[in-house]
Amino acid sequence: MKNSIKEPIAAKKAARTRLNIPIYKDPVLPLQWWKIIQADWKIIFERNSAAGNWLEVLFCYPGWQALILHRIAHQLWLRKILLLPSLIAHFARFLTGVEIHPGASIGQGAFIDSGTGVTIGETAIVGDYCWIYQDVTLGGTGDRNCKRHPTLGNNVILGAGAKILGNIYIGDRVTIGASSVVLNDVPADCKVFGIPGRIVATKDNSVNFLKTDLKSNSLQKLLNRIEILEKRLTNLSR
Repeated sequence: MKNSIKEPIAAKKAARTRLNIPIYKDPVLPLQWWKIIQADWKIIFERNSAAGNWLEVLFCYPGWQALILHRIAHQLWLRKILLLPSLIAHFARFLTGVEIHPGASIGQGAFIDSGTGVTIGETAIVGDYCWIYQDVTLGGTGDRNCKRHPTLGNNVILGAGAKILGNIYIGDRVTIGASSVVLNDVPADCKVFGIPGRIVATKDNSVNFLKTDLKSNSLQKLLNRIEILEKRLTNLSR
């Protein structure tokens, strides 16, 4: 199908090779951890115009609270400490409504906006400065012993209710529309909408939705047919 956002296998491998996403396989040093927290804090005031003052953000922003608690749980998880990371994640879900598995890797400057219902699975990787709205799911498919959750590049925006499922790669600066369901890789600098997700725009605007979407092609043919019939009726009425 021409409208598919699948890439050839070789292109997929090349795209993953070019990834520049921090995967914290080893516990980070205190100074590194502090820089990550600073980036998380600053991005709130840059992206959220409703952020009034630091006290309000500190005590009333569930996305911020969930992210900080996750970073603590993640460091404990990397140190192979049992139970405690899961307890922290469970408490974070109770407090904020955001569920992030302690094993998930999240880059600096991530912003969870109105975070209720956000779910991020164990093997998910989230790049730097991603923007995640409420009810987003980074869900898993496949065997539990392999990577089964998505990988997001840097500066990805996930609209409210978006579902990104399986071990797929979402490229840098991609925007996923609200309530979209994405099941295949997406190259960088694209906008994806729909169920299932389809590329509707690229950086150079080279994708025309009506030309790339099979259902829209059928709709366009139907509209063209109606136009022809209307012209015939007009000619007969003369």
